[in-house]
Amino acid sequence: MPADVAAPLTLDGARVLVAGARATGLAVLNLLADQGATVTMLDTKFVDGAMDPELSARGVATVGPDAFVFDDGAVRAPSDTDLIVVSPGFRPDDPLLVASAEAGIPVWGDVELAWRVDRAGLYGEPRTWLVITGTNGKTTTTSMAEAIGDTAGLAVAACGNIGLTVVEALRAEPRADVLCVEMSSFQLHWAPSIRPTAGLVLNVAADHLDWHGSFDAYAHAKQRALLGDVAIVGLDDDVASRLPVGDGSRRVGFTAGTPSAGEFGVIEGVLVDRAFAGAPVPLIAADRVRPVGPSGLADALAAAALMRAAGVSADAVERGLAGFTPGAHRGQVVADIDGVVFVDDSKATNPHAAHAAIAAFDRVVLIAGGLLKGAAVDDLVTANADRLAGIVAIGTDRQIILDAIRRHAPKVPAVTVFTGDDGSVMTQRTGDDTSAITATGANGADAVMAQAVSAAWQLAEADARGGRGADAVLLAPAAASLDMFAGYGVRGDSFAAASAALADARRR
Repeated sequence: MPADVAAPLTLDGARVLVAGARATGLAVLNLLADQGATVTMLDTKFVDGAMDPELSARGVATVGPDAFVFDDGAVRAPSDTDLIVVSPGFRPDDPLLVASAEAGIPVWGDVELAWRVDRAGLYGEPRTWLVITGTNGKTTTTSMAEAIGDTAGLAVAACGNIGLTVVEALRAEPRADVLCVEMSSFQLHWAPSIRPTAGLVLNVAADHLDWHGSFDAYAHAKQRALLGDVAIVGLDDDVASRLPVGDGSRRVGFTAGTPSAGEFGVIEGVLVDRAFAGAPVPLIAADRVRPVGPSGLADALAAAALMRAAGVSADAVERGLAGFTPGAHRGQVVADIDGVVFVDDSKATNPHAAHAAIAAFDRVVLIAGGLLKGAAVDDLVTANADRLAGIVAIGTDRQIILDAIRRHAPKVPAVTVFTGDDGSVMTQRTGDDTSAITATGANGADAVMAQAVSAAWQLAEADARGGRGADAVLLAPAAASLDMFAGYGVRGDSFAAASAALADARRR
């Protein structure tokens, strides 16, 4: 449901229901308190009238979802409420939000609130907003853009879906004048008013369809990044390249190939800008970009286009990208055994991201699995069958991956690792009997990961004996982590620890 984009911003004395009392909701609470609003916090943890003592001490009321449910089970809109601010995880079809919108109560996301507060000048002059979205590569591109901005001497902050919320960025000191805002499809859905100085869509592939309800709805949410002054799209992506831009927006594309006028691309091994100057302007040699591989190159081109749209010099782009180091769990080499690198790309939480991770290598043993969130892996397997020296499937949806291997790449050896009912870790190779390894002294998830790493190395050794030889054992799960781990970072740390332990054991 759209927010009421025409409504004036009046927060002083406003009665606001904040849906979600975790990190984002608490950041929103602090901003609303600055502006004199009266806030009630809604969260599933506030059940049976339970109060949060810290919030109570601040005069903040707390309610659970049952506070808005009639005896007959129907959900009613909250009374005496002027505005609802939702955390990104709330779905569009949430009954309370539907009922509230039908009752004429505006429903905003936290980023929508931040945009309106910033445009109203409630924390000083409005900032320059640069919005980054896509199915894969958002965080790396946002971090690259921030690095370029730092090099250019801008007061810049990466925020949004990257850790620091946008409302926190508005309140932070020292002040950031340029906001590099990573936005998920959830945040974009709840932020229809945003018109950034420049916004980009890296790529669009099936993800979060359980939340959006359809691929078209997911793509439409991503498209909202393209409604500002400059709209930047990935030309090598079938969906992103065809997204419409806003009325009056300047369209700029980027490609790993040779760019036409109005585009960024690569000429003779050098990233160039053919959009913001009359002649091609060299930026940086492609072999200096990190992370390596097609996805790293695309992210660098996108970040360069974004910052050039903001007026940053070509020299600053070069220095920013040359000094950039990828964050953890995004193609990070965590061990090396006999020239085979062990790579943590735990952030590859969907098949599109996993495909990009695999493409950086000639031949890999892949560790994949977790919660696929309704996404299919058939295309991932088909496109990479020749690169796969083997696959180790873990997590709740591991059988979906094994079935795709059987259908599309039956010659690729496959192993599954899982926890048995008795707490032991079970491994099974396609067509073989199951064997058990007791998970003594480790929690189940870490024990599964340790055995998965061991099984992956055995597949790499077998591939070498067969005359080919994998160059990487790659954790690129193509799935979310919450079935086994507290987050993708914890999953990546588990992989890194297991890989380091295996490498140490091999050296003894």
